Amino acid sequence: MRILVLSDTHGLVQPAMEVYRQVQEQGPVDCIVHLGDLISDARALRARLGAQVIAVKGNMDGAYSDDEYEIMETEYGKLLLTHGHMENVKFGTQNLLYRAEELGCRAALFGHTHAPCFMDAGGIYLLNPGSLTRPRGGGEGSYAVVTTGEEDFRASILFYHPGPPKVQGGKLRSMLNYSDRF
Repeated sequence: MRILVLSDTHGLVQPAMEVYRQVQEQGPVDCIVHLGDLISDARALRARLGAQVIAVKGNMDGAYSDDEYEIMETEYGKLLLTHGHMENVKFGTQNLLYRAEELGCRAALFGHTHAPCFMDAGGIYLLNPGSLTRPRGGGEGSYAVVTTGEEDFRASILFYHPGPPKVQGGKLRSMLNYSDRF
C-alpha cells in the first residue's frame, strides 16, 4: 500500500493538490492520510481530487474529545492516525507511543508540531510529515510517503518545492518603472 501523508495545511489545499499529482506521477497512491488542522482541508481534497482521504480532527477543528483518532488497517498491521494534540506531542512522544501500544498499532502517524520526524521507537514507528504550508522554523513545507508490505513499513519525508518564485519588485525595479519620468 502506498500512502500520501499530510498534516497542518491550515486552509491551503492547493499545495496538497500539487504534491498529490507529483507523487501520483511516481506511482499510484492508494489513499491520502490527512492528520488534522484542518479537517475541512481533507474534505476539500477528497472532493477536488476524487481520492480516498482518511482524516482526523486537529486542535483547530473545534471541540476536544479523547477519541480523535483513527485506526487504519494495512497489510503491515494497524496504524494509529492522530493529530497529536491530545497526546501532547509538543512535549514529547511518550504519550503517543503508549497510545499506539495500548491500541495494538505498529506505527503512529501524527502532526501538530509542524516539524517532520520519522523514528523507530522500540518497534513502533512514529511519523510526523511536518506541515506542508506552515513549517516550523520557516523552512520548506514537508509531507511523507509511506509504503507498507506484510513485514515492511517504509516512510520518506519529502519537501515541497513550489514553482519558480515570482519576481518581487525592489528599489531598482521601481526606478526602472518610472525611468521615463527623468
